[in-house]
Amino acid sequence: MKIYNTLSGRKEEFAPADGKTVKMYVCGVTPYAPAHVGHAMSYTFFDAVRRYLEFLGYSVVHVQNFTDIDDKIIERAARAEVDPAKLAERYIAEFYDEMDSLNIRRASLYPRATEELPTIVDMIQGLIDKGYAYPANGDVYFRVRKKDGYGSLARRTLEGMLAGARIEPSSHKEHPMDFALWKGAKKGEPEWPSPWGPGRPGWHIECSAMCHHHLGETIDIHGGGQDLIFPHHENEIAQSESYTGAKPFVRFWMHNGLVQLGEEKMSKSLGILVTVKDALQKFSPDALRLFFLSSYYRSPLKFSEESVEAAERGAQRLRSAASIEGQGTGPDLDSDPYRRRFVEAMDDDFNTPQAIAALFDLARQVNRAFDEGRRFDEAQSTLRELAEVLGLTLRGLESGTQADIAPFVDLLVEMRGELRKAKQFELADSIRARLQALGVTVEDTAQGGRWRKG
Repeated sequence: MKIYNTLSGRKEEFAPADGKTVKMYVCGVTPYAPAHVGHAMSYTFFDAVRRYLEFLGYSVVHVQNFTDIDDKIIERAARAEVDPAKLAERYIAEFYDEMDSLNIRRASLYPRATEELPTIVDMIQGLIDKGYAYPANGDVYFRVRKKDGYGSLARRTLEGMLAGARIEPSSHKEHPMDFALWKGAKKGEPEWPSPWGPGRPGWHIECSAMCHHHLGETIDIHGGGQDLIFPHHENEIAQSESYTGAKPFVRFWMHNGLVQLGEEKMSKSLGILVTVKDALQKFSPDALRLFFLSSYYRSPLKFSEESVEAAERGAQRLRSAASIEGQGTGPDLDSDPYRRRFVEAMDDDFNTPQAIAALFDLARQVNRAFDEGRRFDEAQSTLRELAEVLGLTLRGLESGTQADIAPFVDLLVEMRGELRKAKQFELADSIRARLQALGVTVEDTAQGGRWRKG
């Protein structure tokens, strides 16, 4: 399989360094507000990455952090007059619930910045000892000019980075682009002890420390949104490789495109967002996952209710094919060509739109086999298996329900047929629509009306 590597700017053949276990780190949220669908898109995609790697037979150690101490948390907690730790805990709990609802598998480990202080302090001290960092009035900064190749991930020169960059002002910096590894304590803010005085870690150092602590000096895949390439991931590379002695920090950098609402990127800090909670109240998890994965992951994605409604209808078509019952007696439908198409698409830098196209084509053939009286159980099993690789549940009616409602649905379908014969199409369509709302699909065939779950 091939993965597009942001660092090299091209697709490269991928296999884990040890041939067996993929070490994957994905940047997590700063829990100061509800998660939005931009977060959901990113974590849905990396969930699909993990699922596919496991489908191929690899083990995956997936680490995703929580930045549970940050300027934004402190500011939001101060406005709400609550303890910053309690505010972060509240949104972390919400995040777990919402990701579970989206069928996103939990990471192997969710380290938190506040729990990684010993590793963070050790790493900062190591950078100071090697001359890559320097204390200044209670803060500690990284010397960007000392790191060869700084800017290679973002493909920017140090001079070019100064233009339009978000630079934290400080008269104690040796260079304007030097970034904080440790921030000296301010009155009323949470603080921890350190050799340089009380304070808290900078944003960038926590991810380097967590990777080093839980995954080792070099990891296979590091993921996140394209907005993290600079400065966050650039700074991770600088501090990690300087600390370990220039050993490659990450073998494959993967960055997803951003979700847009109108012409703006979805953003908590700017208030331009649709929360995951609101989206789940309107749409099924399958519809949202299908919406996210129907777009190539490195491209921007425009969110609209119309687009998700279309995905909802698509999810329903897949559910319908996955739940149809009543095998025929003719030759079994061959699903191998669709499996090959799915695998070829996913092997090509996780091309989920093409993988989904293979699922819809397979679903169409299942429906055709049903109409033609052929067997399709193997194909149906393949459809469910490959859908699960993308995290789609394809749940229709709950198991055990059909037997209870079958006589009543049979009666309604029969009545609908009689109404159609009497040319009372409006009433017949009303029955069909009401059944559809209950998760029952009615199809008209030459032999009369048929129904199935989903």
